[in-house]
Amino acid sequence: MSNPRGAGIASFVGTSIEWYDFYIYGTASALVFGRLFFPEASPTAGVMASFATFWVGFLARPLGGVIFGHLGDRIGRKGTLVATLLLMGGATTLVGLLPTYAAIGVLAPILLATLRFVQGIAVGGEWGGAVLIAAEHAGPKRIFYAAFAQQGSPAGSILATGAFAAVSLMPEEAFLSYGWRLPFLASAVLVVIGLVIRLKVDESPEFVKMREQREVAKLPVAEVFRTSWPLVLLGIGASGVGIASAYFTNTFVLSWATSDLGIARGTMLNVLLIVSVAQFVTQPIGAILGQRWGAARYMLLAFAALLVCTPITFVMVGTGSPALAAIGLSLSVVFGGSSYAALAGFLAEAFPARVRYTGISLAYQLCGALIGGTTPMIAQALLSATGTIWAVVAQYVFVILLTMACVIGLQRMSARHHVSAEV
Repeated sequence: MSNPRGAGIASFVGTSIEWYDFYIYGTASALVFGRLFFPEASPTAGVMASFATFWVGFLARPLGGVIFGHLGDRIGRKGTLVATLLLMGGATTLVGLLPTYAAIGVLAPILLATLRFVQGIAVGGEWGGAVLIAAEHAGPKRIFYAAFAQQGSPAGSILATGAFAAVSLMPEEAFLSYGWRLPFLASAVLVVIGLVIRLKVDESPEFVKMREQREVAKLPVAEVFRTSWPLVLLGIGASGVGIASAYFTNTFVLSWATSDLGIARGTMLNVLLIVSVAQFVTQPIGAILGQRWGAARYMLLAFAALLVCTPITFVMVGTGSPALAAIGLSLSVVFGGSSYAALAGFLAEAFPARVRYTGISLAYQLCGALIGGTTPMIAQALLSATGTIWAVVAQYVFVILLTMACVIGLQRMSARHHVSAEV
């Protein structure tokens, strides 16, 4: 596949599988890991401990961004993406085979956290490469085609939520015994499919050109920190909503709704499945309008709408009505998801081609560690400490405002650095 559409489709399929692997862990951490791997803790402490292992994956993501960003900027985008897919699939499958605390004691949560760390390294390298393999085949239409990689997030969420919704129909004993493992084991099959498609993609034409002209960076990480560290810092903040929003809805809200609001586990998973479908359907709007109006302009409009929607969303979920929860969360992801579609191309345009893989990976994955991975833990802590969901609403509003400020700053700074879609 050497055309932009083919590269975009391959990027979409690969990221869908990677995010499926990453998201099923988040779902399992909200539903079962507390009971199976931290059984001696209280229910609330067990959930917090489970969310802590969830965060471990985010802590590993910057390391993955450094390792695979270096490889992607030095040896090419394609081979790096094959490696990240294999690494993620292997770690996810092993989670499905992992003995619980009842079988091997404290070693179980240690191994769980270790495999989550490997997942984080893999997705830390995957995202940047998937964005670039699509964007760098697309030339001036990179905002639109980079969004193919972003479309993998809701697709992975649909697959993950659907898989857990299916196994949740099992009797409780069977679900806790082996049912929760099945979505993890299915990853092995998905990885084979992803490899077949990904191996057909040609190398990025921009990287091929740099290699032929001997302009490939020798130490991309060092060059990024020497020449582009302000872009990295602003890129971290500009990615805030794009990363955190999924973990407000798919992880924290799932735990809150099933633990405190009395919504049945299977019912809430179906709600989240509806929400993921809504995001999948509406998210391309952000790619189309971002390409037409400019990524930064569209993202800021979407964030302004999200500020208005956020209190409404949490109020509707807080009613305990599955129907209202589905409507409220869908309203939120329409704006959060469409801004996420434009984010990939926006970041890709901000960095020079020779260090682009490393630069966007560091920005996005450091945001994941600092903002995304801490989201469910902080939200749960705020809810437990205050007893009111309005503290969590304030947390989300803060993330939105921070993101808006950094998008404005990154747009201005990248313009001063003369970075554009033609770089």
